[in-house]
Amino acid sequence: MPNRLADATSPYLLQHAENPVDWWPWGPEAFEEAERRGVPVLLSVGYAACHWCHVMAHESFEDAGTAGYLNERFVAVKVDREERPDVDAVYMEAVQAATGQGGWPMTVFLTPDKEPFYFGTYFPPQPRHGMPSFRQVLEGVDAAWRDRRQEVGEVAGRIRADLAERGAVYSAGAHHPPGDADLHQALVALSREFDQTRGGFGGAPKFPPAMVIEFLLRHHARTGSEAALEMAVRTGEAMARGGIHDQLGGGFARYAVDADWVVPHFEKMLYDNALLLRVYLHLWRATGSELARRVALSTADFLLRELRTPEGAFASALDADSLDEETGASAEGAYYVWEPGQLVDLLGPADAATAARLFTVTADGTFEHGTSVLQLLADPEDFAEYEEIRRRMFEARASRPAPARDDKVVAAWNGLAIAALAETGALLDRPDLVEAAERAADLLLAVHLTPDGRLLRTSRDGRPGTNAGVLEDYADTAEGFLALYSVTGDAEWLQLAGGLLDTVLKHFTDEASGALYDTADDAEELIRRPQDPTDNATPSGWTAAAGALLGYAAYTGSDRHRTAAERALGIVGALAGRAPRFIGWGLAVAEALQDGPREIAVVGPADDPATAALRRAALLGTAPGAVLAVGALGEAAAEVPLLADRPLVGGAPTAYVCRHFACEAPTTDPAALGARLGVVLE
Repeated sequence: MPNRLADATSPYLLQHAENPVDWWPWGPEAFEEAERRGVPVLLSVGYAACHWCHVMAHESFEDAGTAGYLNERFVAVKVDREERPDVDAVYMEAVQAATGQGGWPMTVFLTPDKEPFYFGTYFPPQPRHGMPSFRQVLEGVDAAWRDRRQEVGEVAGRIRADLAERGAVYSAGAHHPPGDADLHQALVALSREFDQTRGGFGGAPKFPPAMVIEFLLRHHARTGSEAALEMAVRTGEAMARGGIHDQLGGGFARYAVDADWVVPHFEKMLYDNALLLRVYLHLWRATGSELARRVALSTADFLLRELRTPEGAFASALDADSLDEETGASAEGAYYVWEPGQLVDLLGPADAATAARLFTVTADGTFEHGTSVLQLLADPEDFAEYEEIRRRMFEARASRPAPARDDKVVAAWNGLAIAALAETGALLDRPDLVEAAERAADLLLAVHLTPDGRLLRTSRDGRPGTNAGVLEDYADTAEGFLALYSVTGDAEWLQLAGGLLDTVLKHFTDEASGALYDTADDAEELIRRPQDPTDNATPSGWTAAAGALLGYAAYTGSDRHRTAAERALGIVGALAGRAPRFIGWGLAVAEALQDGPREIAVVGPADDPATAALRRAALLGTAPGAVLAVGALGEAAAEVPLLADRPLVGGAPTAYVCRHFACEAPTTDPAALGARLGVVLE
């Protein structure tokens, strides 16, 4: 019989709807039930594409004996971290502080007052590798709760106080925005951690450092630093050629378990692919790399082919696991890996040998059971032959049991995808990508934006969720709308971005310090209000908001928005030299601030080829964080202040490059415009 999760919109919660565990969704009713019964709360947090979440579910939550014990002595609460990043953030901070590590599934035991007192992540069904079994953990917590309640309360109180103290350290008002010296110091610190042999930063596991690469590209564009460009290019190429990149279908897996980018953790997330699409587009723009261009286009095609929902937005993820056709069991990576014999059966001996050489498929394999993860360590000599082999392998793979899709729509991640697709479509002459970005934005407006201008975080099948948007939802959606304005010239997107950013200023900003919170001032009260300026898999909401505020100010001349961006960036100055890997987007925004950012106004008839040429030169520019407004003379000035008082020169379409609305001499020459903006191509 289904439990209380049966009506959820989250695919992760629905995966647990048939468990014998009597799950509750997060909400006051669960904690009231724990108070009424006088029992602790088990909080289990995960997400639909999480491999170890599935493992623990099969081993423990589907076991009748374990479920019976859990139901008798606890109130069990299941949370999708992607729906409730605020809940996840607060308790993950406690887990990391207590254990020195974190991850999912996250397992936390709480008092009925939501105070944590015991933590962990995955627990096995039997003790192993020094870990207690899940049943032992349950029995130990139950005994402590019954026999040492006062001690449990004291521990919970100390943890709550520690979390409150940690939350007080973020004060942007105590620092200035990072200057040139701070940004250089960040570059030096990154160079110390850069893997000269394999690309990327640090050792295994290796995560794609999209935000850091964006900073490096912007730093190179502003300063000419070859060291910054080298780190960006080498990391981009290593990822593109490695197993973390899907060599057949495009897109990237979540991370590599090794330092060489060979074996991925096979889940494919919307946010990673949206961020990396934009990064590879910018790598192409900065270098002219054909590899970067191919990767950008194949990643965009992956998003449209495999993550676009019937409503036009983008689903959250593809699972790491799928059915293995030989064993009939679910296995990680089964959809993606190959054996030499499979190539022979599909292609014949001669082409199989070519495919094995191209994609590094060996008898010993690079993954489990002698299978190989596809790599492309060098470009093929014959691209036509390569494309034919790749096409046949891709079509054959499509007949395998596919990974499950988490098809909930998250506002923030769709904002990232909108920005990436809009820019890629405009720069690489793919109007279908711009149309896809517009359609996703329309879905956010129709389903996620409430009549009072607030955002809902998630939807599914066109049905809005119930969870309020967090800071990253407002910031990344605003970023997507600003990108749409820059490539379409439709001023409605600029106005909508402004509305979202006004909400950020009103409900997410500490007026005294300029610091930003992850939740609104009228959101559900947790044991502490979450707040974190550092990046995780996505840009922090704090610095993403700073970037969108800065861009909006560049279009409108709003001192209020620019000042808010500068104050928010104060924390970046404090962290630039100490933790640059974890403040990458903040560093990228700081580069835009150092550069101005450049404000580009192109005035001329939309159907005039000279207007189009100036527009393209502006889009190809590498100036950090530059904004672009295009419109006919007098037509859009009332809606877009950047276009006001910009006359034509000699009756011809004209471009103005400005900083703080103070402009250089106008030009009608696309080449001259490109030279001002650091155009590498054409």
